[in-house]
Amino acid sequence: MHWLDKLGERAARSVAHATSRRSVLNRIGRLFVGAAFIMPVLPVARAAPAAAAKKPQTDETACDYWRSCAVDGFLCSCCGGSMTSCPPGPSPSAVSWVGTCHNPLDGKDYLISYNDCCGKTACGKCMCAAAERERPGYQMFLHNDVNWCMSNESSIFHCTTSVIVGLAKPKP
Repeated sequence: MHWLDKLGERAARSVAHATSRRSVLNRIGRLFVGAAFIMPVLPVARAAPAAAAKKPQTDETACDYWRSCAVDGFLCSCCGGSMTSCPPGPSPSAVSWVGTCHNPLDGKDYLISYNDCCGKTACGKCMCAAAERERPGYQMFLHNDVNWCMSNESSIFHCTTSVIVGLAKPKP
């Protein structure tokens, strides 16, 4: 075993002669910086948990209502508006994010457009933060953590509507 100790010592000494602490720290730093740029763009698989066998929610003001599967904000149905329209005062955002939600009552998937209502201070009622099938921020129109009032005259967020825009195409 003495020969193994000598071999290890010679290898360590040759590495020590060929490199400095600064070069090792430099390489480690470059590795971390490179990993920081690569990590956010890697694809993320988010498997949806199996749906529990429970009675479907029919209350439009509840966060677990089927249309609210990708909403992030206060529900307009709690703030004087409805699922499809803003309350009096704020105006709908010119841009929106989309989600695909499953309706357990008819077994179909629907394409939902989530529009923020803008121009009035935050409602403060029925805050929902669902992230089902949400995509990272570099896929802008599939990401719900953005102030979508940015395109309106007033960028103040009030509440969010959930408008059905069509049936989702079934998977082949």
